[in-house]
Amino acid sequence: MKNTAKKIYIAFIFLFLYAPIATLMVLSFNASKTRAKWGGFTFHWYSRLFQNREILEALGNTLLIAVISAFVATVIGTIACVAMTGMQKRSRAILMGITNIPMLNAEIVTGISLMLLFISMGLRFGLGTILLSHITFNIPYVILSVMPRMKQLNPSTYEAALDLGASHVTAFFKVVFPDLLPGILSGFLMAFTMSLDDFIITHFTKGAGVDTLSTKIYTEVKKGIKPEMYALSTLIFVTVLLLLLLINMAPAKNRAPKNIQK
Repeated sequence: MKNTAKKIYIAFIFLFLYAPIATLMVLSFNASKTRAKWGGFTFHWYSRLFQNREILEALGNTLLIAVISAFVATVIGTIACVAMTGMQKRSRAILMGITNIPMLNAEIVTGISLMLLFISMGLRFGLGTILLSHITFNIPYVILSVMPRMKQLNPSTYEAALDLGASHVTAFFKVVFPDLLPGILSGFLMAFTMSLDDFIITHFTKGAGVDTLSTKIYTEVKKGIKPEMYALSTLIFVTVLLLLLLINMAPAKNRAPKNIQK
């Protein structure tokens, strides 16, 4: 009886989580513009989506900013983790607390603060200011992903590589970097996802004439939700789902037993 209740409870959780997404996906194939009735199966809204130049431009801006900001934030965050590891425990704890503040801070406060900073610096709002903003709020997430892996490292292996004649750079990339790679990849994916999803900070730092998907969808929703938005949301969800499946299948293949030939 208890196991049945647990299964029903879990089923309700998944129902509330994914029923709205399933509804959206079904409506993206609805030939009728109204959501009240089913007008037949069609790919018309997907065709209309790829003919919409403004949405495609916003998609290109979003992907460009997400990839560049995630990469730069990953590099900076990884270097910061290496630097903090060499600090004293008290100094490291204080610095970690400071890096956690942007994650706990309200996004609207961060967005307004960055907007005022860019105004005071005389920067022109556009893709550059959005990119700087995304790099700024992505760095703490990278540090959060890489630092636990950094703490698990055995410093003796790095020192042994130095004793064997390797330079500091070679020892890092041959000994330290492979162990940090899972955390670095997790930090990159998290930064990419946060950048892809961000609206509030982007809204305050984007300037006129520049849009990402989040700000474009917000603008379109104010005019009325078009069926193309259902198609776009479906494609984003399916893409993220495929990426998650690929990421989770890779470790399983690596753990698979290999035949050892004697």
